[in-house]
Amino acid sequence: MSRIAAFNRLKHHCRIVNKVERKQTMYIWQSQQWPHFSYQQALIQPRLEQVQALQHQLTGKANDLPADLDRQAEMDALIQNAIQTSEIEGEKLNVGSVRSSVARQLGLDQAGMPHVNFANSTRQTESLVAMLCDATTDLEQSIHQQRLCEMQAALFPEPPLSRHINVGELRADAPMQVVSQQGRREVVHFEAPPRQQLEQELAAFIDWFNKSALEANVLRAAIAHLWLITLHPFDDGNGRVARALTDRALAQAEDTSVRFYSLSAAIEANRNDYYNILENTQSLKTASQAKSETDITDWLMWFLEVLSQAMQQGIHRIDRVVAKARFWQIHSQTVLTERQVKVLNRLLDSTGEEFTAGINASKYKSLADVSKATATRDLAELVNKACLKQLPGGGRSTRYAIATV
Repeated sequence: MSRIAAFNRLKHHCRIVNKVERKQTMYIWQSQQWPHFSYQQALIQPRLEQVQALQHQLTGKANDLPADLDRQAEMDALIQNAIQTSEIEGEKLNVGSVRSSVARQLGLDQAGMPHVNFANSTRQTESLVAMLCDATTDLEQSIHQQRLCEMQAALFPEPPLSRHINVGELRADAPMQVVSQQGRREVVHFEAPPRQQLEQELAAFIDWFNKSALEANVLRAAIAHLWLITLHPFDDGNGRVARALTDRALAQAEDTSVRFYSLSAAIEANRNDYYNILENTQSLKTASQAKSETDITDWLMWFLEVLSQAMQQGIHRIDRVVAKARFWQIHSQTVLTERQVKVLNRLLDSTGEEFTAGINASKYKSLADVSKATATRDLAELVNKACLKQLPGGGRSTRYAIATV
């Protein structure tokens, strides 16, 4: 399966199909102009300039970070990336396991983080985080088919028991469709290029990706994403591999392996639009394709807008890291239990933005693994110590947030 995610709140999946089932729809890869993409520079220029301005702002904030805080900001972005690239595919990762895996991968202190065992889900998290880090390192090295296959294999450290997929190799010979179930009707959104031409198509993509690295820019990242996900080279994991390679292209454009923003998090926040623009572009339905089938202006406009959102989130993330450091500086002499420190760190990190409405006693009980009475007592104590503030409301719905620092 691939693109296992909501499409207008429905699920995509991939299937192999018989010839009688195949839709007679024209796709972008069938165009005589494929893969010679074009775009309207005048239309994308304002958004391109917006991205470039945000790049400078983000870089400036990152350079001004106090010692060691840059690693914390990088950690936060990588956690978001791992969680959200999986969320797009309908897979929820354990936040604690992701934090531990990222900390270990970046060589950061794991004090207060949950113990990580080697259960299957944790092995998958470890492998995913390692793949995401590897995708944005050694930026001067060329990619090759085997490396893409290794990236896909990292998503499946243990093959799924419920179905057979090719792991670490290209997809099987049967035609591949991306479909969703809408009531009793199965809707075909896209059909990938046939297997017999896949290796030639993938070789052309890899050759372009390596040669264009010398003049890397954010448009190259957008094109790489669309091109690779259209080729759909694997039985499963195409979206995650395409997003990881897009991160590599962005890292090359910025000439740094250190990531302070998560494109996957911004895509997840615009998930329905993501699948809509992909389907429309792949099916030659966008306005910009009316005159030229491989004019991808509309795709680039969407990508640049979401990339801007990602960078704005990255700027906010750096501000949050600084606020966290300031909080602990203020409370350096505050006597707290280990569980209180753990919960406060989760609130300060707000990983996955799960505490936008604050925390209540039930959530505290779950995070700290304590009784409801202990959770209520801890929260009251944290308010008294000026670590938390009570939000408007009361009774069972009482919620708390970090006190302003």
